[in-house]
Amino acid sequence: MVKQTIQIYGRIKPTKKNTTVYSVDNEEQTGAFLEFLVPRDLADGFVNNKRECYRFRFLKVFDQAVEQEEVFENIAKPVADSVLAGYNGTIFAYGQTGSGKTFTITGGAEHYRQQYGFTTHISYLEIYNEMGYDLLDSRHEASRLEDLPKVLIMEDPDQNIHLKNLSLQQSANEEEALNLLFLGDTNRMIAETPMNQASTRSHCIFTMHLCRREPGSATLRRSKLHLVDLAGSDRVSKTGLSGQLLTEAKYINLSLHYLEQVIMLCQRRNRSHIPYRNSMLTSVLRDSLGGNCMTTMIATMAVDRRNLDCKEGLHTESISTCRFAQRVALIKNEAILNEELDPALVRHTHTHTHTHTHTLTALHQSLQPPFKPQKHAFMCQSLRPDSPHISRPKIDQQMSCSEN
Repeated sequence: MVKQTIQIYGRIKPTKKNTTVYSVDNEEQTGAFLEFLVPRDLADGFVNNKRECYRFRFLKVFDQAVEQEEVFENIAKPVADSVLAGYNGTIFAYGQTGSGKTFTITGGAEHYRQQYGFTTHISYLEIYNEMGYDLLDSRHEASRLEDLPKVLIMEDPDQNIHLKNLSLQQSANEEEALNLLFLGDTNRMIAETPMNQASTRSHCIFTMHLCRREPGSATLRRSKLHLVDLAGSDRVSKTGLSGQLLTEAKYINLSLHYLEQVIMLCQRRNRSHIPYRNSMLTSVLRDSLGGNCMTTMIATMAVDRRNLDCKEGLHTESISTCRFAQRVALIKNEAILNEELDPALVRHTHTHTHTHTHTLTALHQSLQPPFKPQKHAFMCQSLRPDSPHISRPKIDQQMSCSEN
């Protein structure tokens, strides 16, 4: 068992404009620090009575010039190695809309040499307006979203989550897995908002289910890797959304509220109940938040002037993202090695043992001489008065007593 807190990283979205409202200090021993400076004159005419300096600690902060390959090496590769070893893993990106979450999750790929025998299956879940949909469903192009079958959450007696109507597509190599990823991305709900020209309006969970078998071994290691791209939060008062976009924003903000609620309760030691069932997102990510999983979070932040607006006394979006990350870092997970005997081998062994036992029983019976039960003489004798097994005086006494 591996006990560790959720690992948190920060990433700054590149911007064309020069900005001095933040600074990054990456130190090897104590981690990295991200500091935001919000001058009072940034309030655009409003008085900013809030403090000006905000300082947050991360394991590492990736500044604007960092390439996707470096992000992969530091964040994704350790989690992927753990998944290949048989542990569950989750990588999820959190941040406001337009801060670079989708690019961080899907912007790169890396090749692994397979030293063991792996079987890989892919699933791609979309949670739109608190409804689950299969992004790999071939009927996406020909059907409206409302006509597609809904993915339903099923829970077994051991409280394990199963997703009904979510397909598992087998992937033989990296190219096939990437094709499934890109296929699912084309089916996502995307719309233009005042903050983002291509804003994803749903939470998406791309899952790789791995089954590993070492050569000559009867042991299987089953693990899964979640790549979670959360929809960005929208401040309705700031963005001025209406109609369908407003409805989508309400569902997004509500699910993120439930996610934060679960994270807050996971930190408490004397907790009696964690409301995972409040939303579909927290139900699916139950193991990732305080369960059997190695989880890593990357907080994406945009440092444009509009994202550091202090109007109406609101905290900036980037600062709110950092505060959320600090709370996530307090959650402790307990990842275990998902190892089991091959069920097919167990069934084969059971069948072989049963057949062998039946054969030995038949052979044993064939070697035994035929059994002929013998009747004992004393059981066949009638109990008459002159029978030698009954004394005569006792019978005479019984007869005399009955006559009297």
